[in-house]
Amino acid sequence: MTLTRVGRRAAVGIVSALLLQVLCVLTAAPAAADIFLKRDRFGVLHFTNVPTDKGYQVMMREPVAVPRPGGIGASGATSSSLMVDSQAFDPIIAEVAGRYQMDRALVKAVIRAESGFQPRAVSRKGARGLMQLMPETALLHGVRNIHEPSQNIEGGVQHLRMLLDRYGGNVPLALAAYNAGEQAVDQHGGIPPFPETRDYVWRVLQFRQQYLQQYIQQAIARRQ
Repeated sequence: MTLTRVGRRAAVGIVSALLLQVLCVLTAAPAAADIFLKRDRFGVLHFTNVPTDKGYQVMMREPVAVPRPGGIGASGATSSSLMVDSQAFDPIIAEVAGRYQMDRALVKAVIRAESGFQPRAVSRKGARGLMQLMPETALLHGVRNIHEPSQNIEGGVQHLRMLLDRYGGNVPLALAAYNAGEQAVDQHGGIPPFPETRDYVWRVLQFRQQYLQQYIQQAIARRQ
């Protein structure tokens, strides 16, 4: 069995709303890999970075990524070269995200951008763990063992929830504040013009879209 037309519209609508929101706050930049949009005969919006037919139109152009030395993540985090299962923390992410009414795809996307799923990751500025918490942020949210996955995710989700509430649910602004700080976002009245921050917001939203699509596909598979 497959999802109903209404179900498909609701599912893809999540992705649509996300991309339309970021389009309003990110300015155009030189293209590296674009996002294409097509509306099918049912009115459902489809997004891809690899268009398969002429019905797709460019919706958003990807900013040029900020070069980073190997092994350094969004916050300048260095991590080990050991392979990490990206699904290893899914149960913790789902449980904590559910308690704080957070999108688990967003939480997982932040972890991927921040640490590459490395619990022992440490940035040059001192941010630590999966969600790259600064010691003062960890203290604010009651995190005692900053490298313990469940505690780090708990603190990171609390902080992201606080930022989403502060910015009225605006995901790109909350992500910009998570990366550059609330003061920078408030000072610039939006996403700061820092290449690292703009690249960070873009990458997290791309990762989130990928996870949303995975969850939709998993839901379809379970219904068949």
